[in-house]
Amino acid sequence: MHAFQYERPTLINEATKLLAAGGQALAGGQTLLASMKVRLMSPETLVDLNEVKELHGIEHVGDTIVIGAMSKHQSVENNADVKKFIPALSELASGIGDRQIRAIGTIGGSVANNDPAACYPSACLALGATIQTNKRKINAQDYFLGMYATALEPGELITSVSFPIPKRAAYAKFKQPASRFALVGVFVAQTDHGVHVAVTGAGNGVFRHKGLEEALNKSFTAEALEGIQIDKSDLNEDIHASAAYRANLIKVQTQVAVRHAIARAGVLD
Repeated sequence: MHAFQYERPTLINEATKLLAAGGQALAGGQTLLASMKVRLMSPETLVDLNEVKELHGIEHVGDTIVIGAMSKHQSVENNADVKKFIPALSELASGIGDRQIRAIGTIGGSVANNDPAACYPSACLALGATIQTNKRKINAQDYFLGMYATALEPGELITSVSFPIPKRAAYAKFKQPASRFALVGVFVAQTDHGVHVAVTGAGNGVFRHKGLEEALNKSFTAEALEGIQIDKSDLNEDIHASAAYRANLIKVQTQVAVRHAIARAGVLD
């Protein structure tokens, strides 16, 4: 690993100044440090955000759950408000990596990195989350731009992610067993604006599926999806799965998520 300067600010203003000067934000480091070790990234300055208290914490504010960017996956998993109001988000966090990764990795780091097989982007897109930065608010629909690409500008820092509380929701992930990333993951959310279905792991980045959403808006049942055909032409194909297999998984995982959402709502009722 090459030599670099290490900064550990305690205030957002300090952090943003360092980032504006060309520093590289360090959250959980699960992707960044691995990339540095193999020289895929060579930042001259690392800006460790772990001591910036303003970036930590989870709050229930009105009809939303607001999660600080530096909140760890295990914090999202175990938070009482997340479990009560968006249990699907708690379950999503519980399935990320292993226990060590969940103790270190952060929601802000995941959303900023936007790995095409990451879990949080699907929750953001399905729930209609808002990504708050030090400069502005960005709707999830406008934020995710493709593989590792986001609407963030150079030096812009995610401070929190706000998730509207849905009527019901669930996440179903078919894991790639070695990495535990999603071979295909589907987050289904029934919201005040209709049913949203967001898919991760299957394509160039997270995306919503119009056909599945239209079927579920007519009938929120797993059976409503039986006749839906998933186009495989733009899906990933690699050593782990063919495009056709991923297409089938999208429908199957959506059905699993719908059944889970219905069952959970029945229990809560």
